[in-house]
Amino acid sequence: MTDRTSALWVSLPIPAMIIDADDKIADLNPAAEYFMNSSAKALIGAPIWDRLMIAAPLEDAVSRVRSNLSPLFISDVDVGTGERAPVQCNLQIGPLQDTPEDILILMEPREIAGRLGRSMQTQTAAKSAIGMAEMLAHEIKNPLAGITGAAQLLSMNLTGEDIELTDLIVEESRRIVKLLDQVEQFGNLRPPSLKSTNLHDVLERARKSAMLGFGAHMQFKELYDPSLPSTYADADQLLQVFLNLLKNASEASPDGGSITIRTFYELSLRLRRRDGSGSVVPLQIEIIDDGPGLPQEIEGDVFEPFVSGRENGTGLGLALVSKIISEHGGWIAVDSAPGRTVFRISLPVAPPSEES
Repeated sequence: MTDRTSALWVSLPIPAMIIDADDKIADLNPAAEYFMNSSAKALIGAPIWDRLMIAAPLEDAVSRVRSNLSPLFISDVDVGTGERAPVQCNLQIGPLQDTPEDILILMEPREIAGRLGRSMQTQTAAKSAIGMAEMLAHEIKNPLAGITGAAQLLSMNLTGEDIELTDLIVEESRRIVKLLDQVEQFGNLRPPSLKSTNLHDVLERARKSAMLGFGAHMQFKELYDPSLPSTYADADQLLQVFLNLLKNASEASPDGGSITIRTFYELSLRLRRRDGSGSVVPLQIEIIDDGPGLPQEIEGDVFEPFVSGRENGTGLGLALVSKIISEHGGWIAVDSAPGRTVFRISLPVAPPSEES
């Protein structure tokens, strides 16, 4: 593939697979890896009909495509993998121009277009809102400070319900200031100062801080891989990430629960970028809680600005976490169900020249 073709293949938002003359998987794009819930390393060379379950006579369709050298389109067919519930898809099947024995299969889940559109609209609206809030934050915070001060002065000469009203003014004014502080922090995040960093040192700082503060009601368990090498990171920004995730886990269980911090090494994980390049992100950090789980309707959007599952939540904490991890060349994902929510961070290893 040329660089441009490779970038196009990697950037395709729908699952795409190439099967060879023996009906084995010859290649697949990252969207197909996600759809199949498995890595390219595990799938390439596997018989396609062992890995893909389709409620249609697809083997006959593939044979016709090879014989006629013309593409086929199959709409509204259920596609599964044996490990996930079937998803209704539109299928496009066609021969490759240079090697017609090889077949390209495109699987477009029916909901993907609407989801992508909503995601783009959400991101655009969020960026616009953040930009506007950044511009106005300073101007808004100044009068809010005056309002707060005036309410506190008034309360000195009031009693009963009148004091409750001034206390409400002070409380809500401070809440707005806190939101504006987070917006400014999100927009003005400095580039990370990268150097060799021991992940366990940063995790322990976050854990001890949590145990003495917002997580005092929680039980903590550490499952650390002592052989884990250093990462290439800004320790202060990583501390901010871990504190945010531990705080969310603690707030999810106000009556108490457990938080497990786990680290391990997984060499097979690779982060693919839009330009087709990739990097290995083998250092894994998981923060696991036994709370009620994320609301199903927002699980796929929790890293977007202003998306929150908590009452009065700003929806900027996880967006900031995602931004920091991305700028470190890493990846963050979440898997949530009632009783178990896992935030998993994948980071690169420090270059040999930076190892301490």
